[in-house]
Amino acid sequence: MPPRKQARRVRAEKGVSRVEQLPLRRIVNRFPPICAISEDEVEFIHRSSLDVLEQVGVEVMSPEGRRLLLDNGSIAKPDSDVVLIDRQLVEACLKTVRPTFTIHARDPAHNLEMGAEQIFFATVGSAPHASDLDSGRRTGNLKDYRDFLRLTQQLNIVHFIGGYPVEAIDVHPSIRHLECLRDSVLLTNKVFHAYSLGQARNLDAIEITKIARQLDDEQLASEPSLITVINSNSPLRLDANMVTGIIEMSQRNQVVVLTPFTLSGAMAPATLAGAITQQNAEILAGLTISQLTQPGAPFIYGGFTSNVDMRSGAPAFGTPEYMKAALISGQMARRYRLPFRSSNTNAANSVDAQSAYESVFSLWGAVNGHAHFVLHAAGWLEGGLTASFEKFVLDADLLQMVAEYLAPITIDDAETGIDAMTQAGHGGHFFGTDHTQQRYRDAFYSPLISDWRNYETWSEAGSPQAMEHANRLYKQLLAEYEPPPIDEAVRDQLDDFVNRRIAEGGVVTDF
Repeated sequence: MPPRKQARRVRAEKGVSRVEQLPLRRIVNRFPPICAISEDEVEFIHRSSLDVLEQVGVEVMSPEGRRLLLDNGSIAKPDSDVVLIDRQLVEACLKTVRPTFTIHARDPAHNLEMGAEQIFFATVGSAPHASDLDSGRRTGNLKDYRDFLRLTQQLNIVHFIGGYPVEAIDVHPSIRHLECLRDSVLLTNKVFHAYSLGQARNLDAIEITKIARQLDDEQLASEPSLITVINSNSPLRLDANMVTGIIEMSQRNQVVVLTPFTLSGAMAPATLAGAITQQNAEILAGLTISQLTQPGAPFIYGGFTSNVDMRSGAPAFGTPEYMKAALISGQMARRYRLPFRSSNTNAANSVDAQSAYESVFSLWGAVNGHAHFVLHAAGWLEGGLTASFEKFVLDADLLQMVAEYLAPITIDDAETGIDAMTQAGHGGHFFGTDHTQQRYRDAFYSPLISDWRNYETWSEAGSPQAMEHANRLYKQLLAEYEPPPIDEAVRDQLDDFVNRRIAEGGVVTDF
């Protein structure tokens, strides 16, 4: 049975969704990566990054992090938290990294094999606002957060949760992580993400992960199951919470994605060479702390270098500079034998042509740079300040197109169709040939959003726009959602832990 027919049959039997979509499958990037710079230039950036670490240093705002570095040959800059990191120490730590590893989900069908030639797509993360066509832009809330999780579960092309798709701002920060992580376990069975905002939140997330997968400490260490994204405070600063996150996750063999926010012209030099060198130096600093904590701890190279609008200072995404930075970041990650994280971004304020073409450029940078982990792949809008329901499903269509583009092509006697040419004859057509009749349902990609009707038919239907189609589609997916199964004993154990921690007050906050 052809893969798509088989996928439709599975959906019909299980009642997962009547929305036609690609089946869950491995997406392998079979094309060679595009290199924006030469191997000599890659080495130049590497040496320059080591110069930055050794001569300028990184501000490490964690006593434990500083101690790790200083105990291993680095030097403290007087009267500051800046550490001058020994280049030989960095080189030694680069030798202990793992080029490949698996991140385990509650359902093994959703495990992520990082570092091979596969590519995985995650939700938008950390947006403070949500939006849709019906209610417009609004402050993030728990209901919208849960609906984004339901969409994540429904869409095969969205492989994991890349942070809270939208912040549940109506839940107090002291307990928000508890409510949101419980929802991640109950509403999906895919890999999820923990924010590194202090030791207590890290430890709560680790405990929830152990409950979800019914693991003890030893099993968790042997089966990485939790991701955290560490953002350095560019330029050249690792704050205390970020360092704590690196240490807490690495010592338990969980996944650290180190991603500097190096906006060229604002938080990094106004050249790609300078911004990438700074990005690389910040990543190497975090990597060194990770590998000193636990040699071989899973680590992902995160590239997020873009530029600002020099007239206003506003971040710009999906730019030529962003694309080239993604290509170079991929080269640096391969140089270090690390999996590579990129993103699907745009700076548009609405789901319009700008949001689409900037996203396409971002995705091409990620795909051609051979990213393994694409964060913010679905739903990102307004430079990351808004998670859009319509953009979420529009992006799913783009991601499916990428998946189909990367799918292998079969070349054999049956596929070349010489018998069909004989049957159609000279000047005939192929609609009625046996070759076409056997394939017409699944011959080509069938889009989620695009409307391929002719003008007259489209006009008679009310001239619907892509935004309206996306609005209907996300609502259909939510209406058809069914939560993934979970053992009642596991649910009870999860509820007991979360409810106890909530009763204890969660974590200490400023308000």
